[in-house]
Amino acid sequence: MSKIGFVGLGIMGTPMAGHLVKAGHEVFLFSTSSVPQQLIDAGAKRCASGKEVAQRADIVITMVPDTPNVQAALFGANGIAEGLSRGKVVVDMSSISPIATKEFAKRINELGCQYLDAPVSGGEVGAKNATLSIMVGGSEQTFERVKPLFELMGKNITLIGKNGDGQTAKVANQIIVALNIEAVGEALLFAAKAGADPAKVRTALMGGFASSKILEVHGERMIKRSFDPGFRIELHQKDLNLALSSARALGLSLPNTATAQELFNACAARGGKAWDHSAMVRALETLANFEIGQKVE
Repeated sequence: MSKIGFVGLGIMGTPMAGHLVKAGHEVFLFSTSSVPQQLIDAGAKRCASGKEVAQRADIVITMVPDTPNVQAALFGANGIAEGLSRGKVVVDMSSISPIATKEFAKRINELGCQYLDAPVSGGEVGAKNATLSIMVGGSEQTFERVKPLFELMGKNITLIGKNGDGQTAKVANQIIVALNIEAVGEALLFAAKAGADPAKVRTALMGGFASSKILEVHGERMIKRSFDPGFRIELHQKDLNLALSSARALGLSLPNTATAQELFNACAARGGKAWDHSAMVRALETLANFEIGQKVE
């Protein structure tokens, strides 16, 4: 069994760490918020800092919201870097900037340690069910060392390439997810406004070429008006900011990604930063002056 550190125990991190504990690994935990008691009861050990986690573990995983949070967890006072010794591995499973990731990897490598960027897709449901897709950047040797741990948390695990490539894949994923949410929202809003039952339309579409995980999961959320996260709009805004800023640097135009971001921005302006990202449909409904559950006059 391995000695594993886990830093960041939010909606995603808590169940992910739980799978490692359940598998019998010795797991050391730190979070800037509280460490969930159920993980301690299951056998994990609470640490006072990221530094202590790194001192006690051989492989340290981070799962925090954004690029500055990863930087602080790694290189801040009493951070992970202060507790590392040669031969240890740092695995960042957050969704952050590919450019910053390359710099973080370089700094960790200079300490004689290895670095993987391994962002995930699948949301809270995937984290709880250990069915996450995991997109990895780093050396093949380090990937093979950590892969048994990834297999406890996910099902579709792919080594994309060098450090930063995992994060690039995650940004691409978030573009696809945002545009699919927008498409499903438009389709169900169109159906409802036309007088059809959106729930039955969704059922019909699930059997055809338009079927998707977004239609299945988020289409149901839109119909049932269930917008508790899930995956918060503010986090998807962060991911699309990464997409759009990277596109500018690459000389690319991503027009529909920009539109999806503006719809998220409209939701946030209404106080919806913490809504599930399926609530993008609320911005479309505002433009239409009509809600999916509303009866046609």
